[in-house]
Amino acid sequence: MYLILTVIGTILPNIFVLKETFTSGNIMLYSRPIDTFQSMFATNISSAFITDLLFIVVLFLIWSYRESRKHNIKNTWLVWLYTFAFGIAGGLPLFLYWKERYKV
Repeated sequence: MYLILTVIGTILPNIFVLKETFTSGNIMLYSRPIDTFQSMFATNISSAFITDLLFIVVLFLIWSYRESRKHNIKNTWLVWLYTFAFGIAGGLPLFLYWKERYKV
């Protein structure tokens, strides 16, 4: 189930990322970080959403680090890299999948 959620959580938000890539040429939102940052905070509504999202990502990093230590999960940095590249919607279920795998 977690792998299916990883795929869905990666595809859905990145549909918009790809649309932006083709519209503006800002490849995966990383080739022009200043433009990306300005767009994320362009309105009060987008600022509220991005602030909430960034807070959740920080919490995820702390929580997944602690859980990795607790359950002896190796290479958590790969999940973090995935999260930074494709988003928390894919990174969180991927970590949950790894956590379940290490329980066995």
